[in-house]
Amino acid sequence: MPVYRDEAVVLRTHKLGEADRIITLLTRQHGKVRAVAKGVRRTASKFGARLEPFMVVDVQLYIGRSLDIVNQAESIGSYGAVITADYGSYTAASAMVETADKLTESEGSLQQYLLLVGALRSLSRHEHGSGATLNSYLLRSLSMAGWAPSFQDCARCGAPGPHSAFVAQVGGIVCDNCAAPGSPRLDPDTIALLSALLTGDWAYTAGASDTTHAQATGVVAAYTQWHLGRGLRSLEHVRP
Repeated sequence: MPVYRDEAVVLRTHKLGEADRIITLLTRQHGKVRAVAKGVRRTASKFGARLEPFMVVDVQLYIGRSLDIVNQAESIGSYGAVITADYGSYTAASAMVETADKLTESEGSLQQYLLLVGALRSLSRHEHGSGATLNSYLLRSLSMAGWAPSFQDCARCGAPGPHSAFVAQVGGIVCDNCAAPGSPRLDPDTIALLSALLTGDWAYTAGASDTTHAQATGVVAAYTQWHLGRGLRSLEHVRP
């Protein structure tokens, strides 16, 4: 059987039979892959613990008819245990991998893979708040997928900002002429924080108030769920 090797993030797993699992992977070179890991639910499995969600692995697979088969797996980033030990990190990581699962298909994206690996690494090291790390990841991943939000100029007509009305359907901040009646208005601090999250300005992000972070979280959630076209179940459990 043909064999290939790649780096991958484990997005999710499902039980199969008495001892096997179906593993959904976001790989560096082969996009999203679903594969069977045989015997990994047995206590004697040689690589079962390496194929848990949020783990980054070097994996060797056989090409199968419908699903590939995991032959070997070596840990590259053992982030799973650290992330799952902290509720905030766990819920943030769950939303990240669910988003990656929805945004990527078989053709994949190296940028999306590297972004997810970096975000999971940051969560495991507690480099920033889990909510801010998630919001930054969501904005960047959507931008890579072609839905970059505008937080300065009008997303509809391009009129120079600053503006305050936010319309997720249009693509972000819009001017008064383009804003529909009743469009929510964002204060300047929230808009500045959203811009910082998109660009990775962590110094500014760290100085923002809890209230501003909570407002930004609501905006990011609305923007994400609109453009994905379906809700992210994991977001329901994320702390504001």
